[in-house]
Amino acid sequence: MSNALIIFAEITPKPEHFKDAQQAIIGILAQTRAESGCYSFKLFEAPDQDKLYLFEEWQDQDALDQHLAQPYTVAVFKSYEGWLAEPPRILPLRGLT
Repeated sequence: MSNALIIFAEITPKPEHFKDAQQAIIGILAQTRAESGCYSFKLFEAPDQDKLYLFEEWQDQDALDQHLAQPYTVAVFKSYEGWLAEPPRILPLRGLT
């Protein structure tokens, strides 16, 4: 998996939309994990913070691009347009080992 693409995303929903934002991602976990290029897709929350964190591992950029084009992913991003307090912070990394 040396060409694997790792994504860490920090998502900051508006407090009144925290549960909505959380449920939107939970709602696509199974579909995302079933995608052929998805090695890992996990959601975390920080205790005492209104932040969500996604850990994603993809076979390559093409696999991620295919995920981002899925109707269920597009729907989450559309919902997030009104739910987020700030744009997501996304850190893409390449696996070396």
